[in-house]
Amino acid sequence: MSDIRANASDVAAGAAEPGFGDFVALLKPRVMSLVVFTALVGMLAAPVALHPIEALAAILFIALGAGASGALNMWWDADIDAVMRRTATRPIPAGRIAPGEALGLGMALSGIAVVMLGLATNWAAAGLLAFTIFFYAVIYTMWLKRWTPQNIVIGGAAGAFPPVIGWMAATGGLAIEPLLMFLVIFMWTPPHFWALALFVKNDYDRAEVPMLTVTHGRRATRAHILVYSAALAPVAVGAAFTGIGGPLYLALAVVLNLLLLRGAWRIWRRDETAAAADGWRVEKRFFRFTLSYLFLHFGAILAEAALRPLAVWPVALWS
Repeated sequence: MSDIRANASDVAAGAAEPGFGDFVALLKPRVMSLVVFTALVGMLAAPVALHPIEALAAILFIALGAGASGALNMWWDADIDAVMRRTATRPIPAGRIAPGEALGLGMALSGIAVVMLGLATNWAAAGLLAFTIFFYAVIYTMWLKRWTPQNIVIGGAAGAFPPVIGWMAATGGLAIEPLLMFLVIFMWTPPHFWALALFVKNDYDRAEVPMLTVTHGRRATRAHILVYSAALAPVAVGAAFTGIGGPLYLALAVVLNLLLLRGAWRIWRRDETAAAADGWRVEKRFFRFTLSYLFLHFGAILAEAALRPLAVWPVALWS
């Protein structure tokens, strides 16, 4: 790992003047967009409606918290980012932003996000946001990622908290529904990232990151994808029978989870030689599908929340 850090230092030595886009990239906008969307769904699916101004403020500060986590992650991981092909052009390893600037930005945004969310909504939601930032930046990034092949399993909790934060921002408390949304993301994370790891294994090898593909091989990773997909499907479908579900969600969840299981089964049956020969086509397709899978599940929850007043209206009319 010392060689990796030396490489990162060499890259950073030729620092260029950072642009606005570099600071945006430091916040991991693609990850932030997923955080914002799932937090928004959690907030709008809650039985208590926030004032639109409060809701807008809450989403803004949750987004800032996600961006802070991204900046802290990039600050700590600059050494391994420098030697991974898909991350080498990030602002710190590419020398456009100094590590100290990323650390300062991450810490400042963390403080602003937590305090302002507490003032805008409630301190329970703010406390969970603070814990989420700490979990991602310290528990996952600084500890789990470089220590155990279960890094993405345990660390996946950080990405699963946003809908719970959104729900708590609206209600100030917990319920079975946000916990189910948490579980869907938590159990979705390993097959999603392990599918990626199957076709970027060499990157993790070079960076000495103990992903499951590195420590146990691709065959074991394929089996884990199948097992976690099989565990995820009943949780995702089961959410249809709670307050966030409904017929639309149920129909979509059944179809999506059948497709998930079929994709995981196809990956499990894959031969390494054949996979390499076709450019990891099946694995890449499954990885892209998992992105749509999560978006569509939460989109269906959002649609059910929007349709719920219409479903109640005829009952109220005739009662």
